[in-house]
Amino acid sequence: MELKELEELNDYVFSEEEEEVAAEVNKRGKKRKRNGRRKKRERDKITKQEEVVVLQDPLEVFGGDIMLLILGKLDARSVALSLLVSRAWHGVASSDSLWTSKCEELWLGKAHVPRLALVPGLPKLAAYSLSVMDGKRNRIMKEDLCDHVWEFHFNKVVPEYWRNLDPYWKGTSPLMHRYFHMDGSQTADPGDKVWGGHECCYSIVTSVAGEGKIREHYVRINRWPHMFVSRKQDWSWEMSNILYCYSSVPDAHKEGGTGPF
Repeated sequence: MELKELEELNDYVFSEEEEEVAAEVNKRGKKRKRNGRRKKRERDKITKQEEVVVLQDPLEVFGGDIMLLILGKLDARSVALSLLVSRAWHGVASSDSLWTSKCEELWLGKAHVPRLALVPGLPKLAAYSLSVMDGKRNRIMKEDLCDHVWEFHFNKVVPEYWRNLDPYWKGTSPLMHRYFHMDGSQTADPGDKVWGGHECCYSIVTSVAGEGKIREHYVRINRWPHMFVSRKQDWSWEMSNILYCYSSVPDAHKEGGTGPF
């Protein structure tokens, strides 16, 4: 815009009607600004209120009884993580009333329940933790051998004569059973055609490499080939070699549990 045009614009005299329109526009603009600032203050206030609600401890808001009901719906791992929140949370999340049901869920369908988890007076949180640890144990102990009844059957590679004596291969019941004793001996059911009444003893052999790692672990009966040990998902045991196999019979109902302390 040229200088002359600017001078003419500055010299322009607005009419009364034009001034009223300009004043009205200016008034509306100021009103919009005030409304905008008011709405912003209201939004900020609501946001701060929401932040206060969010930052409140659920334990303080709902109380211990309600939180127990909520935690009871969570899986054991989530409840265990809540123990780390605070001392107050630890007090609620470690409650026996909460972990009793978690232990029952854990033990459901398991072949064996560890003796160390059923010690009278032991907190249920500790019982759950010890059960999980024992369920991962692959090193069999004498107490494991002696506490359980063991089903015995031959493998397919043995001569047919022996398989014909084995109810496992004939499809009949009951299966043959073996029993381990703390004095190192082993026995069978009376009338067992395979057993034959001979004396039997067993040994557990474990060799450890550096840093406590187990290099070799097996059970051997008399001079027969040693049996490698494995653990199933239901916490039952299996011992086997090329000739035969031992499987622990489920006994989760056994009072006081089984296995070592």
